[in-house]
Amino acid sequence: MTQDTQFTSILEVNLDAIAENYRRLKAYAPTAETAGVVKADGYGLGAEAVAGRLYHEGCRVFFVASVDEAMTLRPVLPADARIAVLNGYAAGDTETFIENRLVPVLNDPEQVERRVADCHRLDQALPAFLHVDTGMNRLGLTAPELSKLAAEGDRFEGPHWLAVMSHMACADTPEHPLNQQQLARFQDARRQLPGMPASLSNSAAVLTNTAYHFDLTRPGIALYGGEAVLATANPMQPTVRLLARVLQVRTVAAGDTIGYGASFTAATPRRIATIAAGYADGYLRAASNTAEVAVNGRLVPVVGRVSMDMHAIDITDLGEETLRAGDLVEVFGPDQWVDATAEKSGTIPHEFLTRLGKRYHRRYTGKVDLGSANGPHT
Repeated sequence: MTQDTQFTSILEVNLDAIAENYRRLKAYAPTAETAGVVKADGYGLGAEAVAGRLYHEGCRVFFVASVDEAMTLRPVLPADARIAVLNGYAAGDTETFIENRLVPVLNDPEQVERRVADCHRLDQALPAFLHVDTGMNRLGLTAPELSKLAAEGDRFEGPHWLAVMSHMACADTPEHPLNQQQLARFQDARRQLPGMPASLSNSAAVLTNTAYHFDLTRPGIALYGGEAVLATANPMQPTVRLLARVLQVRTVAAGDTIGYGASFTAATPRRIATIAAGYADGYLRAASNTAEVAVNGRLVPVVGRVSMDMHAIDITDLGEETLRAGDLVEVFGPDQWVDATAEKSGTIPHEFLTRLGKRYHRRYTGKVDLGSANGPHT
């Protein structure tokens, strides 16, 4: 419990811990280059700050979802940082990619043809990733599409191919049979693209099997300290602490209900604190009556339905003088990491982190100022 009278609720992001997680992930795959996945605003923690610190740690390849996300990062990262866009190479975005040195992840034959044509038009070997689908069935060339292009020989001539890549669907469950099926399909794709570097590993794949590492790994959630592999000890450091302001403390009588829908009824008189974190801030409604928060290192239950701006916690067992309006309590952090909060809410840490709202005041430790992307960098 701490007090801070200036801000309603505070999100503390430890960039030193993110840097340590990056170093640990590199150690898991020492023969591969380690990229940083910073899509969804750096999993909700601030892509500019996260990417800046990762660059300082030696990261030179960054993956985002969209052109908009890439354009947010381009001014803050040096020119030698490659920013790859996972969602593809749309016809209307080609000049934006070229002018801003963005790298497309090519997901279908039309996108491949478009990038090849741009290389020939400009007489430049523009960089690109080639995405092949091996079982996720979201994005990427199908096996027949890849075979058709590869058989035509010159269809891949022109770009500087950074890697052929695919994405694993079940790496968080190491024993799942799809993992080996995807690996075999990926190896078949590689045989059709001799000499092209390869990238298959997400966070879970980095941590579970060196056979998935290849030339470039692409960790996401593990960078931010989230659980990447189910039912195993998490080897990553926590990186974020969410502190919510206590708005009011009251005693409710036996039989009183709390919140919308009267989903909690007090069996005995209870001491209730209302805190400033609701679903508009990314604190999921699914946490209603299931999650806990930490007060002075002790966990207390969420009671009643999480509403838009706030939710209630039962502090009866802590004593009447424990909390007062204006105090801060730990929604998640060192006393209860986001993995546990997410599990109690029936979801995954990825969802909890990426939904964190803009109303939190963000505090960064270990921030690195890289200056202008057009200026000198050391």
